[in-house]
Amino acid sequence: MQQERFFFQAEAKQLLDLMIHSVYSNRDIFLRELISNASDALDKRRLEILAHPEHEENEGESRLSAPTIRISRGEEGRTLFVSDNGVGMNREELTNYIGTIARSGTGEFLSAMKAARESAGAESLIGRFGVGFYSAFMVADRVDVVTRRLGEGKGWRFSSPGDGTYTLEEAERNEPGTTVILHLKTPDAEKGERDYTDEWTLRDIVRKYSDFISYPIVMAVSKKTEDGEAAEDQVLNSGKAIWRRPEKEVTDQEYEEFYKHVASDWEPPLGRVAFSVEGGTEFRGILFFPSRAPFDLHYAPRSEGVSLYIRNVFIMNDCRDLVPSWLRFLRGVVDSEDLPLNISREILQEDPLVRIIRKSLVRRVLASLKKMMADDREKYVRLWKEFGPVIKEGLASFDGAEKEHREAILEICLFPSVSSGDGFLSLGEYVEAMKEGQQAIYYVTGRKLPVLRNSPLLERCREKGFDVLLLADPVDEVIAPTLPDFRGKKFRSLEREDALPPEEEKTDAPRPEGLASFLREVLSETVKDVKISFRLTESPACLVSDDDGASFNMERILRSMGREVPPLKRIMEINPDHPVISKMNRLLASGGGEEKVKEYAFLLHDQCVLAEGGQIADPALFAGRLSSLLSENMDAAGGNFPPAGEGE
Repeated sequence: MQQERFFFQAEAKQLLDLMIHSVYSNRDIFLRELISNASDALDKRRLEILAHPEHEENEGESRLSAPTIRISRGEEGRTLFVSDNGVGMNREELTNYIGTIARSGTGEFLSAMKAARESAGAESLIGRFGVGFYSAFMVADRVDVVTRRLGEGKGWRFSSPGDGTYTLEEAERNEPGTTVILHLKTPDAEKGERDYTDEWTLRDIVRKYSDFISYPIVMAVSKKTEDGEAAEDQVLNSGKAIWRRPEKEVTDQEYEEFYKHVASDWEPPLGRVAFSVEGGTEFRGILFFPSRAPFDLHYAPRSEGVSLYIRNVFIMNDCRDLVPSWLRFLRGVVDSEDLPLNISREILQEDPLVRIIRKSLVRRVLASLKKMMADDREKYVRLWKEFGPVIKEGLASFDGAEKEHREAILEICLFPSVSSGDGFLSLGEYVEAMKEGQQAIYYVTGRKLPVLRNSPLLERCREKGFDVLLLADPVDEVIAPTLPDFRGKKFRSLEREDALPPEEEKTDAPRPEGLASFLREVLSETVKDVKISFRLTESPACLVSDDDGASFNMERILRSMGREVPPLKRIMEINPDHPVISKMNRLLASGGGEEKVKEYAFLLHDQCVLAEGGQIADPALFAGRLSSLLSENMDAAGGNFPPAGEGE
């Protein structure tokens, strides 16, 4: 078949340009990426054969050799071969996976690459976005790929000099799999570039980045003999899964490199949970806490990074049945001794062993998080800022599946509060610091912390010295009303009309019942009731909900989700000690001021809405009323201003 010439997709060409023309502190990662790709291909081969055993039979007498990754050096010229006998690719897959980048996140990768090209860690971005093959162009003038798909007889050769073009043609290959051929650039010793045809350089890279790959990585190495030197195949990696080694025998650096491999992350994890469980159900593995939240953490569809192995055999990535969705940020592996090798996602959902493993993992993760919070608060706060809203989703289980974990989740929750400044408090710390006479854990919910810190609802609590939790995450509005007692203390929203104990509602000030009745009538279309309140100390009024009504923030969340929510009428509470209320009451009692009080009533209501971070129904009407009030106040102040243009 005649050779065909193609052009890379536009974004792929940009990526090639960055790879070729940018200078990186660590070019070694190209080999790590190619070996990882080869390992993935061998994983897929095993799954493909399980699903289609006839593929192995169709190979005839040659059959399929043992899964292997081989590194070879060309005898002539500067050539490096990285080959595997994995699943291989056909023509369409070559075009989709190499000639085109049709994957989400590519644009973000290019932006991040350009922004980080001057930094020492820029090359580590490669693994994060699944474009590892292109790292080969950092060290090679031309890259060829010879591959044959398992189950197909025809092979293909891809070739590109990295100039934005590539060619495809048929090729012969004895066995399914892929060989990447790198025609290496001459290293610049002055820049510290390494020679990737050097045996010890290759050994060092494999040991550093790929020692935990479960397939043997083989290379012909020099051995001294009586007759001189001879080449002999040697396995460069240990091949032993890191999670099967005793934790005390594995260094922190080895764990970090393993994490970077399984998570495709360039930053070290914040912590890990290594476990080995024996007895009725045997399983082992490692789970990591990433340093940063992935961009798709709060959006679906998303990847969830726990991989399932069975007796050291890879089964599937993104195994969502092993951990609940509120721990979806975890990365790592779980290796079971008891599950059948041919298990499917559908069977996993029903298997009682999976439920046992899941329950044990959740307990271990929660215990590890609690220990981190106690031992390294700064690190835990970093983790909480990234994943706290997701962890709190575990408190919002409506089917009761996570009910047994709610108490443990509450123990590790952190919240901003009135007293915490820019920091956080745990619920244990909140309860321990409660003032005498405080009967509940008080909280307010909303969208923004600055708005919550200035909420009129906090005034009486501030006066009493009661701390208040400020819940500004969207999930808080869902979980707060259903929270169980914590250490014998109930949670109570300050937005409820009966939030504070009755004994606190005592005053000798006159009760403006007439004004309350008038406001109730005037605002009947927007409020459910108007009551005299003693919760306020600085503000004239506030809006609260009764036991049957949804909060303002919940109403906002439902509307943002496109739900049809009828306008919710709430209760206005007025402060009888405030000058505004006193003057409105006197003006109403004097007779003849009803129209003015009516206008002030609407202004007062809109002011309450704005104070809680809401949006008033008619901003233009509010602005008109406010302008009129400002003008009246200026006239009342005796402002005799000169005509325009006269004086300063």
